[in-house]
Amino acid sequence: MAFGRKNFAKISQYKTRQEMNIGILIFTLILIYLIVTIFTYATSKRISTYEVRRGSIVRDNSYNGLILRQEVTAAAESKGYISFFRNENSKVKKGSNIYAISPMRLDTEVSTETEAFTPGDEVQKKLTLKTQNFNENFSPQKFSSVYTLKKEMTEILSDASNQSKMMQLDTLIAQNGGNIHVSQSASDGILVRTIDGYENVSEGALKAEDFDRTSYSAVRLEDQAEVQAGEIVYKLVTGEEWTVYIQLDKGTAEELADTTYIKTRIDKDNETVWADFSILQIDGSYYGKLVFDNSMIRYAEDRFLNIELILEQESGLKIPKSAVIEKEFYVVPAEYLASNKSGTAQGVMIEKKNDEDGTVESVFQAADIYYMTEDGDFYLNPDDFPHHTSLLKPGSSETFLLREKKKLPGVYNVNQGYSVFRRVLILCENADYYIVEEGTSYSLSNYDHIVLDGNMVEASEVVFQ
Repeated sequence: MAFGRKNFAKISQYKTRQEMNIGILIFTLILIYLIVTIFTYATSKRISTYEVRRGSIVRDNSYNGLILRQEVTAAAESKGYISFFRNENSKVKKGSNIYAISPMRLDTEVSTETEAFTPGDEVQKKLTLKTQNFNENFSPQKFSSVYTLKKEMTEILSDASNQSKMMQLDTLIAQNGGNIHVSQSASDGILVRTIDGYENVSEGALKAEDFDRTSYSAVRLEDQAEVQAGEIVYKLVTGEEWTVYIQLDKGTAEELADTTYIKTRIDKDNETVWADFSILQIDGSYYGKLVFDNSMIRYAEDRFLNIELILEQESGLKIPKSAVIEKEFYVVPAEYLASNKSGTAQGVMIEKKNDEDGTVESVFQAADIYYMTEDGDFYLNPDDFPHHTSLLKPGSSETFLLREKKKLPGVYNVNQGYSVFRRVLILCENADYYIVEEGTSYSLSNYDHIVLDGNMVEASEVVFQ
């Protein structure tokens, strides 16, 4: 029995030692390490960086523009079916045939509309040359050349279609003799067959209702349509100058009061055009008047255009607003800038008092220059100099006391792994970004890395990207 109890005690001790194994201890240490790591990560300061890139900001306002032009309407001289010699937006000369009115619809063998027109060899040759020239000179940076090509090709096809149409009508008129009445143009101009009732609206009579596009209606007279004597059948745009009017609130009108020339973008074809600009006040309402002296034929059929006023456009380095902070600096006159004896470092001469004999001596201290004005005045970091430090002018006994400070806007550059303040010159802004000047000394360059939130770091702080 004694032997059994002794063995049982040894077995019990053995089992107790096995329960305290090293695996549980290691697992516990790892768990504690993970908890501490997660807590440290969750409570530590996380710094995000931003890569500086070139960009641009455009500040513009979009408006519904009403177009007024020099327009002359023409009425049908008799009742009948109208046949136009020319297509819409065709240039016509004074005295040239515009339309013919016949007692019955004229039986043409093929449609006189441009869509069904088959160009001849000469026309195809012109189109081919235009296309080849476009392909050889096209640049994505000048996408507007696509619209120029479209306009030129449309004019070639329209001219050829008009010639074909006039030949067909001349033949039919000769066959029918005096049954067909032909009307000529009273002046030079652009033929428009869309009538909307705005032809006689004048600038001085403008009112808010004129800009309501929901109630706007227009009638386009089709070829071979039946008309009555005295009915308006077409109009001529007789001047190259055209005017777009936009409604303005009082604040915008006051902001643009001194503007005489403005850059615009027309949404219809994304074309950018400059215009003469002025402000009108009619019956207590404000209107912007934009006068254009080219591209009239492109919009001859339109009465309304969505138009943007490009009020500000700047290009440079695009940086987020959150990165910009203001930092105080000592501003030191240019004549206090010094170099060391070897000329390898810039800094200032500091006036120091010898504690042993009380004599004053000048000591060179290298310093980082954060910005220099056109006059040569330079900015020093206050953290590098005690307040009221006295600087000595090189080669003179004159002194300058570091006392007054000025603020500079800037960001923290972290290209080298630690934060360095870089001054920025802000050109323009939108809700989220600044455009800052590129290529200036003591500033940023394309592809620099900066701290996304400038308030999260201090100067010379190590930043891991």
